[in-house]
Amino acid sequence: MKTMGVAAAWLGLSGVLAGALGAHALRDVLSSEAMVWWNKAVFYQLVHAPVLLVLSRCLLRTSKLRFAAGSLLLGVVLFSGSLYGLALTQWKLLVWLTPLGGTLMVLGWAVLAIHFSGTPDAADEETRA
Repeated sequence: MKTMGVAAAWLGLSGVLAGALGAHALRDVLSSEAMVWWNKAVFYQLVHAPVLLVLSRCLLRTSKLRFAAGSLLLGVVLFSGSLYGLALTQWKLLVWLTPLGGTLMVLGWAVLAIHFSGTPDAADEETRA
């Protein structure tokens, strides 16, 4: 799935840039609490980028895996994006997006766990045929 591969690469690239920005340009500007939010956003973004890249190149053969990848991607965008925004603006309404993003990431990982538990579904059968 080319789109997911491109999205994964952009997540990785922007995650590295965000990490560098936080370490060099923002460390003296943001409060220590805001830096914690920023670093957590970078961490989750960079952890999920290679997972999405692997899914895009090797495993997106079933609707279940496509759903998991989409859930992970949207989760990272909402989770990390809300933390970046919170760190930069202190706009507290953004905290409502953070748990939604986290929930989507958990859902994506849960779907992956179910998929790899060894129970084939109809989409797996179609792929093997």
